Amino acid sequence: MKTTKKKMARCSCIALFGEWLSFAGLVACLVALVAPALAQPLMLTAEQDLQRTMDLLHIPVLRQGANGSDPAAPNAANYDEKFANPYPHLPDPLLTNNRQPVTTANAWWQVRRPELVELFDREVYGRVPENLPAVSWIVSSQTEVIIAGHPAIQKILIGTVDNTTYPQIKVELNAILVVPAAINKPVPVIMQLIAGRFLDLNQERAQDADSWQAQILERGWAYAYFDTGSVQADNGAGLTQGIIGLANHGQGRSSDAWGVLRAWAWGASRLLDYFAQDASLAANQVGIEGHSRWGKAAMVAMAYDQRFSIAYISSSGAGGTKLHRRNYGELVENVAAVNEYHWMAGNYLKYASTLTWDDLPVDSHELISLSAPRPVFIGAGNEGDQWVDPPGMFMAAVAAEPVYNLLGAKGLGSASYPALETSLLTGELAFRQHAEGHTDHPNWPVFLEYAARYW
Repeated sequence: MKTTKKKMARCSCIALFGEWLSFAGLVACLVALVAPALAQPLMLTAEQDLQRTMDLLHIPVLRQGANGSDPAAPNAANYDEKFANPYPHLPDPLLTNNRQPVTTANAWWQVRRPELVELFDREVYGRVPENLPAVSWIVSSQTEVIIAGHPAIQKILIGTVDNTTYPQIKVELNAILVVPAAINKPVPVIMQLIAGRFLDLNQERAQDADSWQAQILERGWAYAYFDTGSVQADNGAGLTQGIIGLANHGQGRSSDAWGVLRAWAWGASRLLDYFAQDASLAANQVGIEGHSRWGKAAMVAMAYDQRFSIAYISSSGAGGTKLHRRNYGELVENVAAVNEYHWMAGNYLKYASTLTWDDLPVDSHELISLSAPRPVFIGAGNEGDQWVDPPGMFMAAVAAEPVYNLLGAKGLGSASYPALETSLLTGELAFRQHAEGHTDHPNWPVFLEYAARYW
C-alpha cells in the first residue's frame, strides 16, 4: 500500500511538472514525496516509556519512593530532621570540575556557570535540542475586562510552532495576558506557569478583591498565564508528542534529552520573546511564578534564561529548590517513578537505582545559583506542605549565597531556619514559610512588596 501511494505521488508530480507547475504546487509535490517516509509518532504508555529508558541505561530496577499518605507504611516519608541529612556535604558551586576555586565574577561567568549548566543538562533536566523550530505569536483576541474592579485589557495569545520538518505533530502555545487599561508607559509583567483546571480556577479567583491578580493590577503592573500543557503534556505517554516529540520526530528520548520541566521552561522563554515585542510591557521587568510542579519549572526557567528579572518559586520541592540529598518528604525515587520521571532527563533515573543521591554532580543550591545575581523569592506552606521539604529549600538557598556574594548581591542574611511567617527579605535571595497548606496565595502580598524594591 505504501509503495502504491508513493508511485501515485510521483506520477501526480510528473504530470504537474509537465504543465509548468507553480511554485506552490512544487512545494506540495515535495511534501507528498517526503511525508510518507516520515515515521509516525511512537505510541507508548508511561510505563512502557519508563521501561524503555531504564533499558537504555541498563537499569534493572528503581528504588521505591517515600509514601507521603500513610505514616505507618514501611516506606513512610520522613519528617524528622535527625534522619534528614544522610549526605550533609554539598557540591561546592565555587569549585570547578578540576577542583579550582572560583574567586572572580569573570571565572563564574566564563568557567563555572557553563560547567554547572552542562551538568544539569546531562544529569538532571536534559538538553534542549539545537535549532528548535521558530514560534510565531498572534493576538487572537483582545477584550476589555474588569478584574476585581480594575479595568484591564485581556489578550489571548497563540504561538504556533513551525512544524515543517515533521508535520505529524502540531504545537500551539497558549497564553493569556492582562494589562491595566490606563497606562502611559511599558509596565512590568509577572508570568504564572499553570495548566488545566488550575488555570481555570485561578481565572475565577482573580475576581476576589484580595487575589494576587488584583494586587498586581492595583500596582499598575500586568500579569500573564502560560498554559504549560500547550507546550508539553504532563505525563510520560506524551513524550513523543508536544515540543519534545516534534523536535525528536515522534521518537523516544535519548538518556540526556530534555524532560517536561525543561520543555515548560522553554515555552516560558518563548512567551518572553513575545513580551519583548509588546509595546505595553517592560521587557526588562518580567517576573516568573509557579507553584508546586510549576514552581519547579519556574525555577528552571529563571536559572536558564537570564532575561527573567525576578522569580517567586512556591512549594517547588523535589526537582525544584529542595536539595536532592535530603531524606525529607518527596525523594529522588519519587521523582524517578512512573508518574513523575518525565519531568527529568532519563539520566536522572540512575540516582534512584544504581547510584545514590550523593553521586549527583550537582544539587539544587547550584540551580538557584544559576539565577545570581537576580532576586529569587522562595516560599512554602506549613501543615499539608511538608512533602515539599521547606527546610530543605531553605538550606539550598543558604548554600547558594556564596555565588550571590561573589557577584555583588546579598543572600538570606541568616543560616538559621526562620520561625513561621518570618520573612527574610534583605537580599537577592528571600524566603518565607506561611502558616497555611499547599498554596501560594498567602505569600503573594509579601512577594509583590519584595518585587517592588526592584521595579
